[in-house]
Parts: sequence; C-alpha cells; structure tokens
Amino acid sequence: MTHKRQALVTGANKGLGLAIAKGLASAGLSVWMGARDRSRGEEAVKSLRGEGLDVRFVEIDVADDASVRRAAETVGHELDALHVLVNNAGIVLDLQTPPSELGMDDVKATYEVNAFGPIRVTQAFAPLLKAADDARIVNMSSGLGSLTLITDPTSLFSTVNLLAYTSSKVALNAVTVSFAKEFEPFEIKVNAVEPGNVRTDLNGNSGLLTPEEGAELAIRMALIDKDGPTGGFFGSHGRQPW
Repeated sequence: MTHKRQALVTGANKGLGLAIAKGLASAGLSVWMGARDRSRGEEAVKSLRGEGLDVRFVEIDVADDASVRRAAETVGHELDALHVLVNNAGIVLDLQTPPSELGMDDVKATYEVNAFGPIRVTQAFAPLLKAADDARIVNMSSGLGSLTLITDPTSLFSTVNLLAYTSSKVALNAVTVSFAKEFEPFEIKVNAVEPGNVRTDLNGNSGLLTPEEGAELAIRMALIDKDGPTGGFFGSHGRQPW
C-alpha cells in the first residue's frame, strides 16, 4: 500500500476531467483516471505520463452498478485510502427538444450519469474515503443546477431550458448536501462546483473557457484544508445560490 495522497477523477479521458486529473497530478497526487472506454482512457493516461505525472487508468462506467463495483475493487486492492474523489463524468443528450416532447429514455439516461452516477461512485468508494480521515469529494455541477439562477430573468442561465440536464444537476446539488451531512463526522468535505462555460464536447466546444480554466476551481476545492467549507455550491466568484 502506498502512502502518497490518492485521487480518482471520473470521465477523465478528455476535456474538463482530463484537465482536473492533470492539475491534481501536477499538485503531487497520484491520480486514478476513470473512463468507460479503455482505449481512450489508456491513451489519456499515456499522454500525462509522458509529462512525468503519476497517473493510472481505471475502467469505470458510472451508469453501471457492476462497473462501479469492479472499479472500487480494483482501486481497493492497490490502496488503503482515497483522499480525493471528483465526480466529473456527465452527459447532455438533447439540446433542442422542448421539455414536453423529450423522451423518457433520454431523461433516464441523463440521470443515470449525472445524478445516480455520483451516488453510485461515492457509495462504492465510501470505505476508502473514510479511511483517509480527511478526504475531499467534488461534484461537478452547473449554474443550471441552481433554482435561483434558472428562475432569475437577469441571469443567462434562465434562458436555457434543458429538462433532463438541468434537473439532473439540481438533483446533484441535493446529493452533495446529503453526503456532506453524513460524512462530516469523518472530516470528509463534500462540495459542488460550477466550472463556468467551458469548451467541452457537452456544448460542442462552444464555451468561453478552456478546460484548464474550468478545472481550476475543482482542483482548488479538492485540495482545501481542514478549515475549508463542506456542503456548499461554488463558482469562480465564490458561493453560488442554490
């Protein structure tokens, strides 16, 4: 068993997840890069190892119970504790269909990744997180996860009406609060992060921020000290309204 601080980032083979994994590894952590596609995940690991970073691949499909269990077993065989978990994997399946016409299959598939995925992963890795004594969990949310912002006519977020994606991120914020309450006695800090309008595949690479810029807050929250917050929702300018 290694005594180096360990991190797991889901959806780490590209975009925001890759940038978060790189940032944590650059900060001195050993990072498990989770991805459901083995070839893409291993290629991402190879690219960061080429920069001298301590990273390794773990296959994990956050929408699949068995896959998450296998990933937890794989990591558990190598580690006695997990210090950082970043629930980054996320999807948006439909940017055009109005809520009244969106198929339930798309709604369910979105929830399986964006809301149920972080629950599955956090539950599966809870023993390793508790063993760390001072673990950090960062859930990658969105400004669309704020009921305050999506109902504020002065906010750009109020102009977006994506039934599945938006409601899944609102749910993720509630999930964050629930785990924060449970894990507080174990000194595990759990927070949700809004990375900003990042150029990723989710938005057709139309965002204003680079993945590296979007990753900065997630990395900072993953590395907060014992006096840092828990059960909060944060953006680049501080706390976000729920």
